[in-house]
Amino acid sequence: MKKLDQKLLNRHLEETLSANFAEGNVGGASLYVSQAGECLYHKHFGLTGVTDGNPIDDRTIYRMASMTKPVSAVAAMILVDRGLLRLDDFVDSYLPEYAEMNVARLEGEDVRIVGTAKNRLRILHLLTHSSGIGSGPLGTVQNQHLPQDAVDTLDDSVAYFANAPLAFDPYSAQAYSDFAAFDVLTKIIELVSGEDYETFLKKNLFLPLGMKDTGFIPSEDQWNRMIGMHDREDGKSICRTMPKGCIFTRFPCTHFLGGAGLFSTLPDYIRFAEMLQNGGALDGNRILSQEAVHAIGSQQVPDSIMRGYERWGLAVRVIVGENWLPRGSFGWSGAYGTHFWIDPENRISAIYLRNSLYDSRGCGSIGFAFEKDVCASLI
Repeated sequence: MKKLDQKLLNRHLEETLSANFAEGNVGGASLYVSQAGECLYHKHFGLTGVTDGNPIDDRTIYRMASMTKPVSAVAAMILVDRGLLRLDDFVDSYLPEYAEMNVARLEGEDVRIVGTAKNRLRILHLLTHSSGIGSGPLGTVQNQHLPQDAVDTLDDSVAYFANAPLAFDPYSAQAYSDFAAFDVLTKIIELVSGEDYETFLKKNLFLPLGMKDTGFIPSEDQWNRMIGMHDREDGKSICRTMPKGCIFTRFPCTHFLGGAGLFSTLPDYIRFAEMLQNGGALDGNRILSQEAVHAIGSQQVPDSIMRGYERWGLAVRVIVGENWLPRGSFGWSGAYGTHFWIDPENRISAIYLRNSLYDSRGCGSIGFAFEKDVCASLI
């Protein structure tokens, strides 16, 4: 195991942050890095309103966007640990309307049905972006034309995509599903547990871990602590107005969006990340078995459908080839610039929270720079 040099870490992170603030690339951020359970960096930068407001601190609420997905993977694996769900279960065993799915090809802006899917959808496919539901360029077009009554509730979304074609035959390819596949997963979790998704998460994850500021529907106090949405214009930071009552784009927060709908704070997500780093337990509370955590952070799609230095684990990217991060590192990002990863080899947990529409899709260059700065501090 290599050791993080705290002085190097401070210098690298703060030099990069200073440059990003000066260029208007970042309007506010919260960062955390630990090694072997020891906090080496925990700082906040900027103002809650981007250009005004209060200093960002541990109470500042962030829109987590797709950093919701790893939480949903944990929720699914809680049920797997209990023997109530299996990754190879067929989706239509729980949602019969997903039994026979069409596959379509995008030709320009036109969607052309090319046949019926040969493979039945499985839970595993939902968690590894290999289901074809709301995926890739076809999914982008589907989402662009999504009527508002298809996003009002979880049930509306699940019903809509049951009648929408897949982008490819399940497990024959992989392409990112922004939210649709995870809505299907979330509905199955509700059906199996007999509880709405927010209640299930509170009872089985948030309360046991002490994540008191994480959820789908903010209280008035939590809305007041929500950070502004940064953007960059003419080299300067500005604040954008977000849709009222929504955590993620135009989805009402009452739609328990398992792929993108959570809000959280840095201290709360630290608890979540450290639980994964510790093999599923934290402060005497076991959330997952070590086997379940291993499954989340291991390659779950074949090389034949995904090339390069990373593969999908369960709702996370897993480093499998040459990269600045060691092999076996895993984590994910959010559409508003949130980013985290776990490095089991060096026992590092790292989190970068910001809410921005600039350089925020996927990891973004800011997220990659964070990874590189941390890795450059290893001696």
